[in-house]
Amino acid sequence: MGGSKMLHIKYDGKIYEYAEGTTYEEIAKDFQSKYAARIALVIANGKIRELLKAPERDTEISFLTYADDAGHKSYVRTATMVLMRAMYDILPEVHPDQIKVEFSIGKGYYISVRGVNLTDAIVAKAETRMRELVEQAEPIHKQAMQKDEAIALFVQMHMDDKVKLFRYRRSSMINVYNMGSYYDYYYGYMLPHAGYVPHFSLQAYENGMILNLPDKEDPEAVSPFEPRKQLFTTLSQATDWGMKLGIDTVGDLNDQICEGKLNDLILVQEALQERRIGEIAKDIASRDGVKFVMIAGPSSSGKTTFSHRLSIQLRTLGLVPHPIALDDYFKNRSETPRDENGDYNFECLEALDVEQFNKDMSDLLAGKEVELPTFNFKTGVREYRGNVKKLGEEDILVLEGIHGLNDAMSYSLPNSSKYKIYISALTSLNIDEHNRIPTTDGRLIRRMVRDARTRGASAKRTIQMWPSVRKGEEENIFPYQEKADAFFNSVLIYELAVLKQFAEPLLFNITEEEPEYYEAKRLLKFLEYFLGVSTEHLPNNSIVREFVGGSCFPV
Repeated sequence: MGGSKMLHIKYDGKIYEYAEGTTYEEIAKDFQSKYAARIALVIANGKIRELLKAPERDTEISFLTYADDAGHKSYVRTATMVLMRAMYDILPEVHPDQIKVEFSIGKGYYISVRGVNLTDAIVAKAETRMRELVEQAEPIHKQAMQKDEAIALFVQMHMDDKVKLFRYRRSSMINVYNMGSYYDYYYGYMLPHAGYVPHFSLQAYENGMILNLPDKEDPEAVSPFEPRKQLFTTLSQATDWGMKLGIDTVGDLNDQICEGKLNDLILVQEALQERRIGEIAKDIASRDGVKFVMIAGPSSSGKTTFSHRLSIQLRTLGLVPHPIALDDYFKNRSETPRDENGDYNFECLEALDVEQFNKDMSDLLAGKEVELPTFNFKTGVREYRGNVKKLGEEDILVLEGIHGLNDAMSYSLPNSSKYKIYISALTSLNIDEHNRIPTTDGRLIRRMVRDARTRGASAKRTIQMWPSVRKGEEENIFPYQEKADAFFNSVLIYELAVLKQFAEPLLFNITEEEPEYYEAKRLLKFLEYFLGVSTEHLPNNSIVREFVGGSCFPV
């Protein structure tokens, strides 16, 4: 009898032999000691593969861990599936599509169960069951099913959200995962078994629960959950709006597009945003002594369009707004601090002339005439071009910049003179009930489209810069968001269907040889879920116009 066929596996320039049928999980054990974090995925001949697969031929490999973005995302998906299986076991009367992974709050994920009051006892029981599954290393199996077969399965599993999603699936095959008798669908790579996700905590919160997980910077530590009441309220309102519009998932959105209801949807969504901007303007006008409206938010939140639309609303209330960009107070390039890599750090507070800003604003508040600077981004020098301001009784300054909510930026101004607004594109739309759309993905696609249109930047460059942009947000914006007087959610429930047509060609331009290829491929797969629509019915003051073009504002 002949022995097993041996395959040659190349790792770090060396050749190793493994019997045919050996999984990547088994192979990974031989190289785990070379990595600080646990191995999550394998790159086999240039393609990301799950560890539960086995090489079919001679293969060159490297590994991704929980400290890598793709590895961390696989941890989050797998932990979510373990929770879904636990809920399936402890609440058999609850249909799986009643359970919704709604949004993230810090490092935690808020999960609701429609029609069920999640008591501390239920949540504790779910966490106990999760830990049992982890301890047992409950296997996760994957199988490719014909689309019709998968739809029949999920009809039986009472997962109507997936049935609706698959109606728009172009591929004839669908990857389905199961843990025992529990079947589910996940967008992205999964880990081999529940034992891969030992680090988590589960706690009751509001009407649902928080699944708290590690981040990729420290993949074995679960930080205590930090409630963010204003953020939670804003996200919950967005979810409620979506439900009222009949759009909870991408399948719902696609249905409305197919039924010819997109124009009505755009009008209603834009009206909801305009109403909210009007409410904020009225609140500003009702407060005595407010002279500085401070607007801050992460990249691609639509801050510029929002500040213009807010200014219009303030004018209808008899105020005279004057927009000012905090970027005009950048220090001259020669004085700009550098980061640990030696690059200019434009994100930190020290990149701004905080002292000059406070002097100018204090002088304006005192009724003095002040010449404001303009930063020349080409020469890297702050210039004075005769932009003179003096605040009258009805004048109000609308200041926009990433440090707007940080009191260290405006230390000399009395709190009563400031009104702070936090703006972000807080996505409430889900792919399906168990696959949320990260807010960061929506903002990344927005930025990619805008960078290509206004700066001639490639998608490769935008993806390359995104980690440093995100790092700056984590350090300089998110810690101050709860200090805001008002939150504004700039996301539009239909926008990814519009952005799709602009983003896809940019992403297809990234080749397999480039390190950004894996992220580009992930985003392309994500955009496949959406039916694309034109910009024909978009109002010219829409926040989406800031990214796709055609805005009536100078953005």
